[in-house]
Amino acid sequence: KQWYQRRVAITAGDDNNDWSNNVADEPESEATDIFVFGKWNPGEVQMKDISLTDYVGVKDKYAVYLPHTSGRYSKKRFRKAQCPIVERVICSMMMHGRNNGKKLLTMRILKHAFEIIHLMTGENPLQVLVDAIVNSGPREDSTRIGRAGTARRQAVDVSPMRRVNQAIWLLCTGAREAAFRNVKTIAECLADELVNAAKGSSNSYAIKKEKSTDCDSALIPLL
Repeated sequence: KQWYQRRVAITAGDDNNDWSNNVADEPESEATDIFVFGKWNPGEVQMKDISLTDYVGVKDKYAVYLPHTSGRYSKKRFRKAQCPIVERVICSMMMHGRNNGKKLLTMRILKHAFEIIHLMTGENPLQVLVDAIVNSGPREDSTRIGRAGTARRQAVDVSPMRRVNQAIWLLCTGAREAAFRNVKTIAECLADELVNAAKGSSNSYAIKKEKSTDCDSALIPLL
């Protein structure tokens, strides 16, 4: 009974309070768009190959201000598909011993490459990056079938996950080799590689390798 009387007293006192300034009653403000490096809008990116949509993280929950999420994407199989695609490119650029772990340096390289791409094409660099990955991933490859001394090549289709992995590796390798013993900076070489790959130009290292892989596997009959 005492609890009920206290409850009635509290509710009666509520009528005298002014709740006009209650923050909870105000409508929620719309969330602002997240721009990569504070400049490039991932919401504008269009995926031309729907089979790679789940493996190229650009917009929605994959949008980040800085591609440095410190996520543990290698602890479990296929978890790296949840990593933002810009961060995956950065991690792939940190290869060959002396470059390991220099993520801030690599972020600055990619940031400069994005600025160069925008000056060259006038497009969103994120769109150019996605187009380059779509064009650079081989759709067909060959594998070794057999055991002991009887080994032969067998043509196989490439999974979407491996297509993205191969594309990132080819793009970064092409930029790294182009910058070696060259007056051009690594950012300029990476920008050139991405632009050429996005256009499907044979000047791109990744496009040349992708075409040679497809042609080699085309010569091998399917079972």
